[in-house]
Amino acid sequence: VQLQASGGGLVQAGDSLRLSCVGSGHSFRSYTLAWFRQAPGKERDFVAAIRWGDGPTVYADSVKGRFTISRDNANKVVDLQMNSLKPEDTARYYCAAQSLGPITSSKYGYWGQGTLVTVSS
Repeated sequence: VQLQASGGGLVQAGDSLRLSCVGSGHSFRSYTLAWFRQAPGKERDFVAAIRWGDGPTVYADSVKGRFTISRDNANKVVDLQMNSLKPEDTARYYCAAQSLGPITSSKYGYWGQGTLVTVSS
């Protein structure tokens, strides 16, 4: 599967932003889809994931209550709605897909190219 992320930009603290990731290939519905982020000089961190089909969602504690992950299997899209953004949310955001494996681990098999989110204070 190939993934293409978009929607990043420069916003102010407290603003909202919606990231989208469009997939291609077969069996999109069967993949667990996730968003990770990587700030400059730091490791890539798990943000949110949604299991195959319309499965349950999982969030990092740092974004719980502010971010919402959703998927549209018919259009092969996974979105990340980000509200109440903080400067510490500044990072490059990556969408990812996998068939099996730990849901919060960065060892996903498929990755998008990333989209940059910058939150100013």
